[in-house]
Amino acid sequence: MNNPTQFAANRALDLICLGRLAVDLYAQQIGARLEDVTSFAKYLGGSSANIAFGSARLGLRASMLSRVGDDHMGRFLTETLSREGCDISHVSVDPERLTALVTLGLKDRDTFPLIFYRENCADMAIRPEDVDEAYIGSSRALLITGTHFSTAAMHHVSSLALAHARRHNVRTVLDIDYRPVLWGLSARADGATRFVPDGGVTAHLQAILPQFDLVVGTEEEFMIAGGGADIVASLAAVRRVTPATLVVKRGPLGCAVIAGAIPATLDEAFNFQGVQVEVMNVLGAGDAFLAGFLKEWLRGADYAACCRSANACGALVVARHACAPAMPTPAELDYFLANAAQLRRPGRDATLNRLHRVTAQRTRWDELCVFAFDHRNQFFELAKQVGADEQRIPALKGLLLRAVHETEQALGLGGRVGVLIDDRYGEDALNAATGRGWWIGRPVELPGSNPLVFDWGRSIGSHLVSWPREHVIKCLVQLHPDDQVENRLEQEAQVKALYDAAQVSGHELLLEVIPPKSMACAPDTVYRAVKRLYNIGVYPEWWKLEHMEPEQWRAIDALLRERDPWCRGVVLLGLHASMAELAASFEASRASATCRGFMVGRTIFHTPCGRWLAGEIDDGQLVAEIRANFESLIRIWRQTRPAALGEAA
Repeated sequence: MNNPTQFAANRALDLICLGRLAVDLYAQQIGARLEDVTSFAKYLGGSSANIAFGSARLGLRASMLSRVGDDHMGRFLTETLSREGCDISHVSVDPERLTALVTLGLKDRDTFPLIFYRENCADMAIRPEDVDEAYIGSSRALLITGTHFSTAAMHHVSSLALAHARRHNVRTVLDIDYRPVLWGLSARADGATRFVPDGGVTAHLQAILPQFDLVVGTEEEFMIAGGGADIVASLAAVRRVTPATLVVKRGPLGCAVIAGAIPATLDEAFNFQGVQVEVMNVLGAGDAFLAGFLKEWLRGADYAACCRSANACGALVVARHACAPAMPTPAELDYFLANAAQLRRPGRDATLNRLHRVTAQRTRWDELCVFAFDHRNQFFELAKQVGADEQRIPALKGLLLRAVHETEQALGLGGRVGVLIDDRYGEDALNAATGRGWWIGRPVELPGSNPLVFDWGRSIGSHLVSWPREHVIKCLVQLHPDDQVENRLEQEAQVKALYDAAQVSGHELLLEVIPPKSMACAPDTVYRAVKRLYNIGVYPEWWKLEHMEPEQWRAIDALLRERDPWCRGVVLLGLHASMAELAASFEASRASATCRGFMVGRTIFHTPCGRWLAGEIDDGQLVAEIRANFESLIRIWRQTRPAALGEAA
């Protein structure tokens, strides 16, 4: 079927989504009653917000029109949308109401208990003055969900937005999004019930249907919109009040598109077969479906392409835990469509999951100047050498953090500065660094272990649960490709276990590969170690490597291009090298396409920290000396890459 929809040209936005913007708390214990759930994962939620998020992720210029509370949850929602590339210029902050909240359980494939905490919430208090006519007119399409017609105030606001849209040739989309509890038709805690017939709701919806160009819903939702005895009678009732294109979501059967007269049966309509996958969670699948449909609809693709994209997006989300974060990127959508027949369990496909992880919007780190003071044994030995109390080390690491902050301010290093900090002596510093927008790495290896041992034992995944998502897992492994087989296999098994744990936890991984000094090394030893890790299916976001000559840098660049084009890059380690040695290392990597910066520690901190622990200098002198060393290293880096970081103040 051709898509005859005409869209206005030269608009700043593709899509504005008006409606629910809330926090979803998803039960992490699958199979448990909601009463028995012990922990939740926090996601962006609300049907309109999910569609805006999913559309932005798929490349549409999407915008959100809603309200959030002046609270932490509201800021989480706006920051999440913004990071995904969704415009939030018309998400207002409500000083009187809290951000809406939903709790959800995953009992089994058919049972998803949920409770809406939406009484007097911010997103149901959008004001008429929030609906700017010029803003509505700057888009090609406006989407509104049915919930935002369920109260008199929101009906007025939504109708105002529709009037603006009609005046400015903006195509209009209704996601029926029928939740009986939000219309006051079921018990307050009964958010799971999807259908309760009600003549008042039917009349309400039929009054607004003429204002829409595209109407999307499940069979149950069209039943409430049409109020008929069956789906065909209901669709006929809808058709009597609107010429809109109707899209009926049919779950695993796919979907039907009806642009003209209602056929005798739904199977006689234009149907596009669904993608068969094992279901984990149906919640949010309809929002993903609509994001996928709109991606193609707004570019004028025929309805087969719209449905193909929509069904695939929905299938991917039903196979995953979340709503918004489960939405696919264009790269993974293409991969899934090319391999859908073999992907009955897409949530378990390593390639698909990796694409989902690495092709979504991420903070860019094109250049990194990182001060590494995650050392544990070295600080202990330093204190021991000067007779200082080990208990002073945490305060010392706090002062090192202060030095990084002052360097960031002095050199304008926003988005380029980072730290490596441990949680043995540096827990307070680590907590203070979190949330500043820095690159933050955190070690997991037991210092000096070979074969690799984790600081908290083999159950590394259970430890990562408590880490902030922004922390990068840093693991030093003394790996040599020519090591004894037993030792090498143990090392590789540990690294693979860590990599697998990171895929579950969502943390990025930095692997620091240093061949043991007890073994002879050839120029390509590190290259071969990195290649071996790729061979066993380990794809860290970052590599931390020691000095290499230009020829080996070219080999590393080629290896990353071939094996992992989404790798974030390589950073240079220090190993207590002198400034002159580090300068030579920086120069050798000058032509590398993958070298992003340095992560250096002892060269910067060893002498000043020893003097501070010995009582020879005070806090201010320590910070000054650390800054001088760190900033000298940055200047040396910049001399080899004059255009990399710009001019320093």
